Amino acid sequence: MASAALLKSSFLPKRSEWHTIRKSSTPQPTVIAFSVRAGAYSDELVKTAKSIASPGRGILAMDESNATCGKRLASIGLENTEANRQAYRTLLVSAPGLGQYISGAILFEETLYQSTTDGKKMVDVLIKQNIMPGIKVDKGLVPLTGSNDESWCQGLDGLASRCAAYYQQGARFAKWRTVVSIPNGPSALAVKEAAWGLARYAAIAQDNGLVPIVEPEILLDGDHGIERTFDVAQKVWAEVFFYLAENNVMFEGILLKPSMVTPGAECPEKATPKQVAEYTLKLLHRRIPPAVPGIMFLSGGQSEVEATFNLNAMNQGPNPWHVSFSYARALQNTCLKTWGGRPENVKAAQDALLFRAKSNSLAQLGKYTGEGESAEATKGMFVKGYTY
Repeated sequence: MASAALLKSSFLPKRSEWHTIRKSSTPQPTVIAFSVRAGAYSDELVKTAKSIASPGRGILAMDESNATCGKRLASIGLENTEANRQAYRTLLVSAPGLGQYISGAILFEETLYQSTTDGKKMVDVLIKQNIMPGIKVDKGLVPLTGSNDESWCQGLDGLASRCAAYYQQGARFAKWRTVVSIPNGPSALAVKEAAWGLARYAAIAQDNGLVPIVEPEILLDGDHGIERTFDVAQKVWAEVFFYLAENNVMFEGILLKPSMVTPGAECPEKATPKQVAEYTLKLLHRRIPPAVPGIMFLSGGQSEVEATFNLNAMNQGPNPWHVSFSYARALQNTCLKTWGGRPENVKAAQDALLFRAKSNSLAQLGKYTGEGESAEATKGMFVKGYTY
């Protein structure tokens, strides 16, 4: 009886699994046989991931925290108020035809529950545009004790209940960003902490119906060359996929948001789009299983044009994954500057966003030429020690 009670209390499947219990007809010890499947949301997760990783489309990252959104607004002379954040986010989600180029939009929690300036739910506006709503679920970076001034990402406490609530609100994918700093090591401790945190988050998100975007950002900070970035990225992604497997994460139901393999921002030797593509694709082929549906690159402070040219170079031949974009500043910068907080500039700002989205759509298809780009779009956006 004691052993049966222990089995029932300790080894029954989680709610995302199912089981059958079979007892023998003779007075023998209880026999328990389990038939386990990946999760209640398995089919939906695969469908969601494939929808986001659809040809010619990528992700608009608009999940800046209220503090970071305030910095963006301050750059155009606006106060950081909910009304101003609402006005800017309304401009983004309501751009006519945006869904032709954008398959998903990552939102901050405020935005997920927010309405547009004309009273429509942001989520509903996105869905009408055939854009999948997503949600940032991490709670930001904090110092990692025992490391070389490195960080770890917090937010696992209460994550399951938050993910369940976000799913009910209409979110269908999630994002968790942690970072690795090359100038600071990276230490084995920081890499392992980043990988483990991402894996636990991914498992919890899938268990609650959200496709997890796995994002260990290798920061651009530093004067190292492209070879050093490549070596660090190999170590990071090896560790990440080891722990994803250890946590039984279903690879067909995730998306990746890696950094491109580039030299450090302060390196005197710059890389061409062809070099960035060669190193980045070599990394992906060595570390990323083809079961993963989509690789949605972050821009990491590159200029709008640079990020688009690099993506285009990676799509000059067939890839086993959908190789696309998940850009924030590299989609929004010119749009924000064009708007300037003035209602009469909304259409021009939306046109700038659509131009940028279309350019990256063409890059995903390997057809971007750089034609029609503005001087603003060529300006680099790297910020040393960038936080958001």
